[in-house]
Amino acid sequence: MSRVQGKNTKPELIARSLLHQLGYRFTVNGPKNKRLPGKPDIVLPKYKTVIFVHGCFWHRHPNCKYATTPKSNQEYWNAKFKRNVERDQTNQRTLKKLGWQPLILWECELKDLEKTIAKIIAALPRTTAFSLPEELEDLALVAETKATYGKRK
Repeated sequence: MSRVQGKNTKPELIARSLLHQLGYRFTVNGPKNKRLPGKPDIVLPKYKTVIFVHGCFWHRHPNCKYATTPKSNQEYWNAKFKRNVERDQTNQRTLKKLGWQPLILWECELKDLEKTIAKIIAALPRTTAFSLPEELEDLALVAETKATYGKRK
């Protein structure tokens, strides 16, 4: 588990690139990112919104094919997953009490840009610079596109 990357993962890079191209400005390493409960991946101070980019496996995305449980040592893994989910729920409640709107983008959702864009637009007010390309293939994502996401080079 020591090799599990905690920051600048492919899903995070895709989410940040997508938000930027949609006209939203945010912080990634600002002081609010480190002080807010749960250490959000992306903070949009203007909209008082925080975004968590959750991996389906670690954060147990309901009804997701990627939220599998290892066959060995299941007692350990189930306890670990339960703690993760409880911590996520506590952090979201605390953020709401502090006046922040939490938004969760799941790793598997980022493979379908249309759904991700719809989710972002529904959760955040549109910016004045908002303009969506007619074809999603025109989005030049920094990390990678849907066709190459998750494939090794």
